[in-house]
Amino acid sequence: MSTEQKVALVVGANGVVGRDLVEHLRALGDWDVVGLSRRGGEDGDRLRYVAVDLLDAQDTRRRLSGLTDITHVFYAAYQDRPGWAELVPPNLAMLVHTVDAIEPVAPGLRHISLMQGYKVYGAHLGPFKTPARETDAGHMPPEFNVDQQAFLERRQRGASWTWSAIRPSMVGGAALGNPMNLALVIAVYASISKELGLPLRFPGKPGAYHSLLEMTDAQLLAKATVWAATDERGAGQAFNIANGDLFRWSEMWPGIAGFFDLEVAPPLPMSLGTVMADKEPLWRGMTEKYGLAHAYDEVSCWPFGDFVFGLDYDMFADSSKARRAGFHEYAETERMFFDIFTRFRERRIIP
Repeated sequence: MSTEQKVALVVGANGVVGRDLVEHLRALGDWDVVGLSRRGGEDGDRLRYVAVDLLDAQDTRRRLSGLTDITHVFYAAYQDRPGWAELVPPNLAMLVHTVDAIEPVAPGLRHISLMQGYKVYGAHLGPFKTPARETDAGHMPPEFNVDQQAFLERRQRGASWTWSAIRPSMVGGAALGNPMNLALVIAVYASISKELGLPLRFPGKPGAYHSLLEMTDAQLLAKATVWAATDERGAGQAFNIANGDLFRWSEMWPGIAGFFDLEVAPPLPMSLGTVMADKEPLWRGMTEKYGLAHAYDEVSCWPFGDFVFGLDYDMFADSSKARRAGFHEYAETERMFFDIFTRFRERRIIP
């Protein structure tokens, strides 16, 4: 085990990415961790939280001014907005404010890791080149992931620290309070279907049921992120990170239904944002009946579910660059879903 001091600043520590990243760093044993989020968190062994509004530059500088021992910044914060152009100003500002606050006070800063995604390749806009590769041409802006990386590249010139950009597919994790948690969408949708005595229908577009997809396990993503931040082969590089297997919902859906002891019925396109809008009273009753721990608004990510289930084109990338550079971990996507659903049950998020 390395005795070199390593202090991680995890920005967005309570999100679907940040939560597992914090736990992975702690499990390694040779890291101290500072977690940033708007809500703060519960301190633990070699872990402390700082509540901060990253959209406020002055508040960010004030609250981060004492973090003089930070060696690695893991940036995984995200602010949702209704339109692609509207995403750029807040998400770029939060990164800028973080770097502006940390760089002057942390002389031992060695690396800044940026969490991105397949939006870099235009995956959110429509059918795109697959498998996507890190060398693919860019697309017409706006795109905050691209702007964030450009900012880091400019800021790093002449600096002693390095950067890396990590590009996962859709992330599977057990965190709440994040607008992009597909596993939570499926788990709550399946639980409500079961409570109503219904089979589990795929709610997306017909083409989406048969498209090729991949996902990224949040625990695998944490390992890859730390690897890229601490291995010299990761410096100044972007890496696609995915589980390593491809799937179609038509093959995955029956297994998911089986986990919840549900039958499968033919797909039926429907907006989850619409059909689940009136389910809060039902969930309240389920909470009392099964002793669940969270209110309906805490477990609702329906717009993201509608987006993912509406992807009627292939969604996958080439992750061989990371393997060539030395990262060889992988995950089985079906097992990932089952493990996350089990964690949801253990935490009384679903029955």
